[in-house]
Amino acid sequence: MRATRSLLLAGAVCSGLLPAQEVKPRKIFIDADGEGMAGIFHVSTQVMPITAPRYQESRRLVTGELNAAIAGLFDGGAQIVDIADYHSGGNTVAPLDLDPRVIAGNSLRGPLMGLDPSYSAYVFLAFHSMAGAERGMIAHGYSWTEIQNIWVNGEWRGELGIRTMLAGRFGIPVIMVSGDEAVCKELRQMVPSAECAVVKWGVHRTFGYSLSHAAACDVIRKTARRAMERLPEIRPYRLPGPVEVRVEFTPEGVETWRQQHQEGVEKLDARTWVYRGKDIVDAWLKFRHAF
Repeated sequence: MRATRSLLLAGAVCSGLLPAQEVKPRKIFIDADGEGMAGIFHVSTQVMPITAPRYQESRRLVTGELNAAIAGLFDGGAQIVDIADYHSGGNTVAPLDLDPRVIAGNSLRGPLMGLDPSYSAYVFLAFHSMAGAERGMIAHGYSWTEIQNIWVNGEWRGELGIRTMLAGRFGIPVIMVSGDEAVCKELRQMVPSAECAVVKWGVHRTFGYSLSHAAACDVIRKTARRAMERLPEIRPYRLPGPVEVRVEFTPEGVETWRQQHQEGVEKLDARTWVYRGKDIVDAWLKFRHAF
């Protein structure tokens, strides 16, 4: 009954039959990746979509962790849970095995991920730390092959950091991350009160120790419930403007990204461009329009 009510409520809000400002459901966005899953240590053999020999196993693992997070969020009072499959183009989550209460989508949501103020909270699931993170398991940057580094207002940031800023621009607090110890530290540098479900501990980029799948799911469910219950205490990350996003591309990225000469965009050297805007959304859109 609760699942049916949540889906009907979501449909009514999305269709415009009920104004979001009047309904105000507890609507949660889950950003689902893959490298942060328990038991995952190698890209080529485990999480590279389609080609990895153990990829189907990895799909089952991430779907299990997602279901644990979904259950915990609903346990804690969520009314709508929206999943975005962001691991390598959205080919990872197994829809047939997902908790039926959830709304699921892929990564084709645009440069702002479809975020808007109707969301109450943001959750990172099976996430990795930024490139160069100490003891970060399968740590990498915003792109495996095209982007070397990104700085926002002079601060070195990865995927998690930038998405935390974008969510904050819409007033959405990041309440939780699951993954290794390094990604937990990365989030808490920005949102100290966020909850962390640590499911593995890195020694270096491709070696570490992990909980079993069952134990990881138990930790994730409990953490998600606690994060949901603590939602009123956790504030969005607010980045004051103006904002400068500086991107260092790899040699491959220089060839594949189409730079647009427009106001607020400047080329610093052969591989580095700066995108300036009134806020993080304005600057980020100038960068993403280089696709």
